[in-house]
Amino acid sequence: MQALAKNVTVIPARKRVGSRKTETQVQKIRVAAYCRVSTDSEEQETSYETQVSHYTTYIQSKEEWEFVKVYADDGISGTNTMKREAFNQMIEDCEAGKIDLILTKSISRFSRNTVDCLKYTRQLKALNIAVFFEKENINTLDAKGEVLMTIMAALAQQESESLSANVRLGIQYRNQQGKVQVNHNWFLGYTKDEDGNLIIDEAQAEIVRRIYREYLEGQSLLQIKRSLEADGIKNGAGHLKWHESNIKQILTNEKYIGDALLQKTYTVSILEKKRAENNGQMPKYYVEGSHEAIIDKDVFLKVQAEMTKRANLVPQGKKRVYTSKYALSGMVFCGHCEDIYRRIYWNNRGKKKYVWRCVSRVLKKSSGIDCPARTIEETVLHDAVVTAVNDAFAQKNIVIPLLRQNIEEVINDDLEEKIRAIDKRLADLQIELIGVSGDELAVERLGTEIVELREERQEILTAAAERKDLQLRMQELIDFLYEQQTELTAYSETLTRRLVEKVTILDDKIVVTLKSGMEMEVAA
Repeated sequence: MQALAKNVTVIPARKRVGSRKTETQVQKIRVAAYCRVSTDSEEQETSYETQVSHYTTYIQSKEEWEFVKVYADDGISGTNTMKREAFNQMIEDCEAGKIDLILTKSISRFSRNTVDCLKYTRQLKALNIAVFFEKENINTLDAKGEVLMTIMAALAQQESESLSANVRLGIQYRNQQGKVQVNHNWFLGYTKDEDGNLIIDEAQAEIVRRIYREYLEGQSLLQIKRSLEADGIKNGAGHLKWHESNIKQILTNEKYIGDALLQKTYTVSILEKKRAENNGQMPKYYVEGSHEAIIDKDVFLKVQAEMTKRANLVPQGKKRVYTSKYALSGMVFCGHCEDIYRRIYWNNRGKKKYVWRCVSRVLKKSSGIDCPARTIEETVLHDAVVTAVNDAFAQKNIVIPLLRQNIEEVINDDLEEKIRAIDKRLADLQIELIGVSGDELAVERLGTEIVELREERQEILTAAAERKDLQLRMQELIDFLYEQQTELTAYSETLTRRLVEKVTILDDKIVVTLKSGMEMEVAA
C-alpha cells in the first residue's frame, strides 16, 4: 500500500513578551516596576524617589504599554522577601492576572538571595510574566535568561554575604575597643548627648529605680506591671501597656549598673536574618564603667539573688511556685520535711478560717510523703511574728550592741585585693590572646581561663554584695529598734516584709529568723 503523504502546515509562533492573554486582538502589555533601597539615609531616600519617578515616566511614555504601578520598598533589606510588603503585593497582583511585565533596576534590587530570586522568577515565568533586569539586560522569558540570572543572582548573594561579613568584623572591632552602641529610643532610663554618649534621663531613671525597689520589697513581676499601668507610666517604647518580660529585662540588664555585655546574640543565617542567643558560639565582651549607672551594683546583685531564690523555690527537691500575695508566702517552712507552708481557706465542720499547712502534707497523694507537720491557724502564726519582733524590742539594749559588733566583723577588705589581682590577670590574658589569634588551641586555652576568672570575679562580687546586704539588714533592725517607741500591738504585712527572713514551724514552737540573722523562738 502506498503511504499517504502528510500535509503539515507550520503555524509560526507569535511572540508576546510577558502576556498570558490568548485573544487575537492586539492588547497593550501591562507593565509594572519594582524598586528598593536598603537604608533610611537621606541619600538613599533621594534614590528611592528618583527610581519611582523614573519608572512611572518611562512606562507611561511607551504607547504599547499600559502602566500598572511602581511597587517600592523603602529601607528594607533585600536578602529575603519576608518583610518586603510591596514586593509581596506585586507577586499577589501577578497571580491575580494584573501584570504582564515587571521592570527592575538589577538582580540585587530584586533579591540578593539566589534561592528567592530563582523561586520568584520561575513562579512568574510559569504565569508567562517576564522580569526584565535593566543593568544586566536579562529578560527571564528568553532562553538564556535563567542561566545568566542564576550566575548574576549568585554573585549578588556573594556580595551581600561579603558586606555582612565586613559589618560583623566592624562590630567585632568596635566590641574589642569597648565601644558601646545602644538604641536609646527604646532604653528606659537613658538618652544620648550631642556626642552620642549615653546619659541618664532622670525622670525615666526614677521609674527604673522604682522597679528595683518594689521587686526587693517582695512584689512580683505581675504586681509591678499592674502598679506601673495603674499610675499611667510608659515603658521604654512609650507604651502604657507593660509586660512582665519588660520588667524582667530591666531587672537583669547590666547596663543599668554602667556596664555592658556585648554580643549577647549573633546572626545564625545571613539570608534569613535569624539571630540566636550566644551561648559560647561567639566571643562576648564585658565592658565595665562604659556609662553612668542608675542602679548601685550591690542592689543589682541583690535583685539577681532574689530572682534566683524565687525561681529555685525547691525545698527538698520539690518545685514550688513563688507568690508575693502575702508577706509570709514562701517564707514559712516545715520543721519536719523542710517544705514550705501554704495559706489555705479551711472549712472544717462548718468552722471557716484561714490556716497554713505543709505542702507535702496537703499534696501527700502526689508527693508520696505523709508529713506529720501540724496545721497552724493564721492568727497564731501572725501572733508568733509579733511576739518575736517584740522580744527583740524588749532586749534592744543587748541586741543593738551585738548587731553593731557583727557589722564590724562582717567587713572584709581582702576582697578588693582579690578583684585587683583578677583584673590584672585578665588584662594580661587579653594581650596574650591578641598575640596567638591564629593558634586555635592557644585561643581555646586562654578563652577558658578568661571565662573561669570572670566567673571567680563574679562570685567574689556576689559574696561582697551578700556581706554588704547583711550589714544593711543588721542596720535596718537597729534603725527599727531606735524608731519604735512601744511594742507592736498588731501584725503588719509591711513590717514582716521589712524584718522577717524565715519562719520555721516545729511541733512545740515557732522559730522566727529575722533578716539580721537573729533567731527568736516563740512557744506556740
